[in-house]
Amino acid sequence: MVEGWSRHALRFSDYYATLSQNSIWAPPRLKSREWMFIPWGSRPPERHRGFVDKNELLSYVQSRSPHSCFHSTAYYRFPSERKMVDKEWLGADLIFDLDGDHLPGVSDRDFPTMINLIQEQAWNLWEDFLHPEFGFKEEYVQTSFSGHRGFHIHVRDPKLFHLDSNARRELVNHIRGEGIDVRTTLAGLDSGWKNRVQRGLQTVIDKLNQISLEKNKNRDIIENFTNILISRNNFSDNKLKSLTPKTITKKISQLADLSIDEDRISRLNKDKNLLVFGESLTPLFWELVKGDSSVILGNAGETDEAVTVDVKRVIRHVGSLHGKCGLKVTDFPLNRLNPYDQEKFDPLSETIVFKGNKLTKLKFIVDDVTASLNGTEIGGSTGDIVEVSEPLSMFLTLKGWAEVVR
Repeated sequence: MVEGWSRHALRFSDYYATLSQNSIWAPPRLKSREWMFIPWGSRPPERHRGFVDKNELLSYVQSRSPHSCFHSTAYYRFPSERKMVDKEWLGADLIFDLDGDHLPGVSDRDFPTMINLIQEQAWNLWEDFLHPEFGFKEEYVQTSFSGHRGFHIHVRDPKLFHLDSNARRELVNHIRGEGIDVRTTLAGLDSGWKNRVQRGLQTVIDKLNQISLEKNKNRDIIENFTNILISRNNFSDNKLKSLTPKTITKKISQLADLSIDEDRISRLNKDKNLLVFGESLTPLFWELVKGDSSVILGNAGETDEAVTVDVKRVIRHVGSLHGKCGLKVTDFPLNRLNPYDQEKFDPLSETIVFKGNKLTKLKFIVDDVTASLNGTEIGGSTGDIVEVSEPLSMFLTLKGWAEVVR
């Protein structure tokens, strides 16, 4: 817990005091949800709470003003029972959690860039998979900003409530391209994955060409490719699972040098079954095609698998404040998730609750920070002194990036 949390707790209390029974949001089937609250300070989370109506929920939140609020994605017959087996699971929402902290090569400390990228991934997840391939309907979808580093897509179609963890894992595996043989897919009928691979094949080759021509100037691409292969960790050749990050980086450089051979690439385009990069490197190449940002992350989104698969998970309560940054968990219409639309949702302005103009002097205690709220961008490194208004002061101190200068 961040130092000096008591002043933040007081401001959270001010916010919750403004809520009414009409303004506080409650999830559908409120009586069947388990609730969890994280208090300020070092006290452990309070779990196994249940509420019969919004008024009871409001009363609890206003009396405690917690650091963070969560409710279960699952429905239980007895949500307040302390043992999970005694709760009697009845079903669960299908949740897709996209967290910018999971994007390969993206730093949480460049917060505006991270948020922009993860919003693109969330929209592409809906546009490329959830709607066209899975047939999910907008009428059952709720979209929300998590209050911190990403977005949640809640799917509450009653026909999906009883999907078990295995069925949910199949959805995630399809999104990630797990178990998909690229060469068989390319030789088959038209499909979403065939189109993605066709688009991604040349993109990966182009990036490998860049690496080969100027390795020192393309360290970011090498690092991104390395992170992608490490994160997938499900190569078709079991021998590849034992590779270290250093070895993977070396093999990416080898792939890059081979990729500039036009005859080799011509043979690959004519016959995808050829091991044009050799027995050890060709499987890595196809994993890059499936896992490169232009294919998976650019066209699907890196979902937090544990949230989607876990049928007894908790998720942040819409309308609550996020104790790690002070922003509000906020829902909005699905169409506003589209980052290319003129009316796109802006999490760096529309989730700000505290808007005091009084300036506070802060000192950065970490390096290479960039933050932006409500059009004001601030950056710095360890030791730098800045003066900021309340929204950025709360954000930077709760993040643990800065401290108040006494």
